[in-house]
Amino acid sequence: MGMRVIGGELRHRKLVYPESNPDIRPTKDRIREAFFSIVGNIENKTFLDLYAGSGSMGIEAISRGASKSVFVEISREALKYVKENISTLQVESRSEIYNLEDLKALELFLQKSYKFDVIYLDPPYEKGKYEEVLSYIFSNKLINKYGLVAVEINRPLNIDPNWNKKIKEYHYGDIRLYTFIEEL
Repeated sequence: MGMRVIGGELRHRKLVYPESNPDIRPTKDRIREAFFSIVGNIENKTFLDLYAGSGSMGIEAISRGASKSVFVEISREALKYVKENISTLQVESRSEIYNLEDLKALELFLQKSYKFDVIYLDPPYEKGKYEEVLSYIFSNKLINKYGLVAVEINRPLNIDPNWNKKIKEYHYGDIRLYTFIEEL
């Protein structure tokens, strides 16, 4: 079965992704729907899709009114799908794409003085450096005040008390979604 945008102006539009690559696992529709319900109004906000895969999360954000989505993906194969989806849906003007490793991309964003309203982290489950990446985001203030960082993971996350964020945990079968709200 194909994948589609589930909400907003691009609702029902098809997305392509490499179905045969187990490292590129699109976020399930019910998790995308739940996540964007948690986020609420995303109009005119900046969205970072840190492990973009097919780009479904960042495209969903654009469809729901985000002013810009930044897509970061290390896999050249996956990046091909991100670019194809962005081009097919004609959202190039609201997209930035980077073929970089996670921490290298975050370092670049720090140099460019980028800050995001919403950051979504969904690396291949067994390969994710969740805690290290979250610590980098929080310690370098890459999230705007009242911004939200979300982590999709298949196990409990080790939460550093020094992060000092409002944290919620949601369960969708074997998948956990953690949200961190920047309140400072």
